[in-house]
Amino acid sequence: MTAAAQAAPVVTLPAIGQPYGGGFFSGITRDPDTGKRYLNITAGAEHELIGAWGKYGEKIEGADSFTNGRANTEAMAAAGSELAQKALALRIGGYDDWAIPARDQQELQYRHFKPTTEANWQYGRSGDNPNSEPVGLLHTEDSPTQTTLEAFQVGGAEAFKPTWYWSSSQRSANDAFVMHFDGGGQYSFGKVIELRVRPVRSQLID
Repeated sequence: MTAAAQAAPVVTLPAIGQPYGGGFFSGITRDPDTGKRYLNITAGAEHELIGAWGKYGEKIEGADSFTNGRANTEAMAAAGSELAQKALALRIGGYDDWAIPARDQQELQYRHFKPTTEANWQYGRSGDNPNSEPVGLLHTEDSPTQTTLEAFQVGGAEAFKPTWYWSSSQRSANDAFVMHFDGGGQYSFGKVIELRVRPVRSQLID
């Protein structure tokens, strides 16, 4: 056995939505720089946060990743983001490595946990996710469909609200990426706007 194989953790892939690691399994992302794959685990609805992303006009170094929400969130917190500091302070199910999801982690949340039966928005790059497995494609009107997981459907205990959620991925000094959990639109909003966050954590696969 190689040293790399010895170092890699043994991970049995759970089913989408299965309780796992303090939350619910929400898909796989691959780090575009290292090629490493990660399980993404979404926190339960009771742990959602609300707040502004940060200061308008301030470019934060290290908060630009589309896959590493933890690194983004740590950079945000160091720059004074109260929302990021709250995310880092979470302790859920014995785990303390929660974060605001990066753009591509957040796309997986919508893809697998879409709460409504509304048609998907077909604008810009909504749904495009080159760093997920399988790769995410641009939304069509009917894809993704409403989740089959009843707990995540509208009215369910774990359902996302049909509104805007922050990602931790910075777009510019003024804006950061957001996603709407009714139609799945992905845009960028001014950092001072108060929006919801559904925290996420990651676990190395290989």
